[in-house]
Amino acid sequence: VSSGELAAAAGVQSAQLRRDLSYLGSHGVRGVGYDTARLAAEISRRLGMSRHWPVVIVGAGRLGQAISGYPGLVDGGFRVAALLDRDPDLIDRPLGVEPAHPQGRPGRPGPLVIRDVAGLPQIVRELGPVIGVIATSAEGAQAACDAFVGAGVHSILSFAPGVLAAPEHVNVRRVDVASELAILAFHAQDDAAHRRTS
Repeated sequence: VSSGELAAAAGVQSAQLRRDLSYLGSHGVRGVGYDTARLAAEISRRLGMSRHWPVVIVGAGRLGQAISGYPGLVDGGFRVAALLDRDPDLIDRPLGVEPAHPQGRPGRPGPLVIRDVAGLPQIVRELGPVIGVIATSAEGAQAACDAFVGAGVHSILSFAPGVLAAPEHVNVRRVDVASELAILAFHAQDDAAHRRTS
């Protein structure tokens, strides 16, 4: 594919695209373009997406279970390796649906079983680097974050409302559904106002 075609698809100038891709090394051939498979593989490698990252979810309620079964995780290069909770009524219960796992790669035998959050350090030691997901209530979110940090997890995605305290070396991303809906409500109201004045 040519740099012009890539630039048009990305909505940038071709000179900017070539300059940005040059940071990845020399992947384009003047007059020929870029080998798409090689370029995609290099971008995936640089973004850390050349492997299927294990994901550990703390919070096995409805949200945690929904996330664990979301097929888009596999498409994005992630696999749910563990679902944890502190509720004794949930621990050792298998999920009703087997989580998706990468095609052609060995998966977990059978459905995922909810495990005790107290075992988080051992799970992280067994899996190596993981990405943590917090799917708890607001009240349990900081304790879940502290458990991840204590187990050596440096990348955490939180669906819990509120801001979490974590050391500087830990990357915490927050998904705030209410804020996203508020943004959409603003645009919907703005669109409605424009239609009324047109």
